[in-house]
Amino acid sequence: MIKILAFSIWLVFHPVHVTLTSIDHVRGTDSLKVFVRMYYDDFLLDYKLFDSLNDSAKNLSPDQLLKTGLMNKYISEKVNIIVNNKELNGKLLKLDMTDNEISMDLLYSTAKKPKTITVRNLIMTDLYTDQANMTIVRVNNFEEGVKLTTGKPEQTFNLKRKQKREIEK
Repeated sequence: MIKILAFSIWLVFHPVHVTLTSIDHVRGTDSLKVFVRMYYDDFLLDYKLFDSLNDSAKNLSPDQLLKTGLMNKYISEKVNIIVNNKELNGKLLKLDMTDNEISMDLLYSTAKKPKTITVRNLIMTDLYTDQANMTIVRVNNFEEGVKLTTGKPEQTFNLKRKQKREIEK
């Protein structure tokens, strides 16, 4: 009975299943800066840490997540960025945890002039049917946001088409 009450209270304070991902092309470079924010308890469930590691896994610090490569592996499996039909590999630079939120900064190398960017975001899509992975892509004058879900985990952004429309205006 106490477990049910505790779980109900927890749901009241954490009912939303959402992540935020922003992808920013650094003008004049071959780099994408990527920022990801999610809830830590959801991450633990999604990565199945409760099943594969002992209870001390729940208390891993951001430094331990970085040093073990656990978070980099997770992000590589769950967030795929494809530029001009080439899948990119990112590097986790920084990880912060405040309260129950994890914030990450990653760096990806890419073409200096991307024409298309495809984002596949599978964070927690196997865990929650109502998962929403809010994703924003910014390249030069192009900026577009999309909600990626269990039913729609991927979006391709055609940067050339948008840039041509802006020139015509």
